[in-house]
Amino acid sequence: MSVGLLAVVDDILTAALKASAKTAGVVIDDAAVTPQYVQGLTPARELPVVWRIALGSLFNKFVIIIPVALLLSTFAPWVLPFLLIIGGTYLCFEGAEKVTEWFGLHHGSDETEARDEKKLVFGAIRTDLILSTEIMLIALDGLDPDFGIWMTLGALVVIGLGMTALVYGAVALLVKIDDVGLRLMKNPTRRIRRIGARIVRAMPAVFRFISIVGTVAMLWVGGHLVIANLAETFWHGPYDLLHTVAHAIESAGPVVVWIADTAMSAVFGIILGLVVVAIVTAVTRVLNRNKKDLVNH
Repeated sequence: MSVGLLAVVDDILTAALKASAKTAGVVIDDAAVTPQYVQGLTPARELPVVWRIALGSLFNKFVIIIPVALLLSTFAPWVLPFLLIIGGTYLCFEGAEKVTEWFGLHHGSDETEARDEKKLVFGAIRTDLILSTEIMLIALDGLDPDFGIWMTLGALVVIGLGMTALVYGAVALLVKIDDVGLRLMKNPTRRIRRIGARIVRAMPAVFRFISIVGTVAMLWVGGHLVIANLAETFWHGPYDLLHTVAHAIESAGPVVVWIADTAMSAVFGIILGLVVVAIVTAVTRVLNRNKKDLVNH
């Protein structure tokens, strides 16, 4: 009995490891996107906020994504591409909104710090829902179709736990590096104090870089999601263009092909995202104008 159980556990872990390898790109994107949500918080609130986001990520995976993915893949697999198009479009919208903020267009409001923290956590969990959906669906696609429902569920649970620990462990480490630098600055050894000072001075630039990478990641992942799933539904145009470009430059090597694919997906993402930002902004202005008219009357 124990030998059979160990064999099942080994099969699940092996399958989970193989399927996880295909999600590496999205995991990196997730780890790059998340730190920007804790920027501006006091040091004492950084780890609690990361912990709340990690709990929200676990909720996303185990209460929403895995059950829905298993049900849809069994009874209505045709729905999944449309859900991914919606998710990808949302990522493009978030990425484009951040790009517009770089150019002076602000979408925030004058709210209290406590309320802002709740908004940050909610926004991070909402974005995690999209990225985690892609991670789990890619993993599901990488599992053997004949694996069986319970073995598949076991593998997805292992992947969900492992990816959450990896991403948010890395995020927690990243956001506390400046605290490590401050402690090193109190060391009696002069050389170590200098290292600590350099770490502290470098962190603002590191976080700016991470913010840029996270935004680009949202545009790239979102654009790629939309392009790939449009091709599975009703429009092959963008996907065919990517395929044509990849075929034309394949002699340059896989790295060049990947860079070109990523860049084109990001361009598609920013264009789509800006269109959605314009629509949302116009609708919001109309609603606010109507609300003011009602108040005045």
